[in-house]
Amino acid sequence: MSAVLATLNLGIESTGPWTDVGRSGIDKRPVAHRVTARTWGLEGDLIANPKVHGGPNKAVYAFAREDAVFWERELAREIRPGNFGENFSTLGLDITGAEVGEQWAVGDAVFEVIRARKPCRVFAGFWDVPDLIKRFIAHGAPGAYLRVLKEGDVGAGDRIEVIRRPGHGVTIGLMLKALTTERHLLPRFLDAPEMLPKHHEKARQWLAAQQPTESATR
Repeated sequence: MSAVLATLNLGIESTGPWTDVGRSGIDKRPVAHRVTARTWGLEGDLIANPKVHGGPNKAVYAFAREDAVFWERELAREIRPGNFGENFSTLGLDITGAEVGEQWAVGDAVFEVIRARKPCRVFAGFWDVPDLIKRFIAHGAPGAYLRVLKEGDVGAGDRIEVIRRPGHGVTIGLMLKALTTERHLLPRFLDAPEMLPKHHEKARQWLAAQQPTESATR
């Protein structure tokens, strides 16, 4: 089956004690019209806290509907497209196995897989599942943030074509593990030149911390 953008979702304003700035755009809803993808995000998407969401390195968040099925079973409730806070709900695409630097052509635009999503308390609060962060990390299918390499219009039903796969094996799934529960994987980040500099620096810091101190070697 060809990969497809099942729905394109834009944020609406939500409020609650779990929000960081008094409101949140985590509640995203499918739209029928086509939307222009810009380097900073999708036109019409609500970004309530630009310090941690949106911008060139978190322009679009993609999550596979196949992975949503797990949570529907786990929580025994329906999880609609956009409920993960995702802009792109995909079908037929292994996002967890996507490599950092992988490029997707969707509609008139081109996107680059750049980082795994780390769940936050806003996500847990929106779902009203207090231990969601721990469970989400343990399941290991976080979805991916995308950069916009070529601006253009996208919409539900567009085919998703993987037009570049770097081949270094540093996947979204591996990245989540390295940042959370398996930090010994951090040096693998250095195999991915497309990764953000701050993640390369995390890898170097981890490697430096493993070096024996001068006093310990005497």
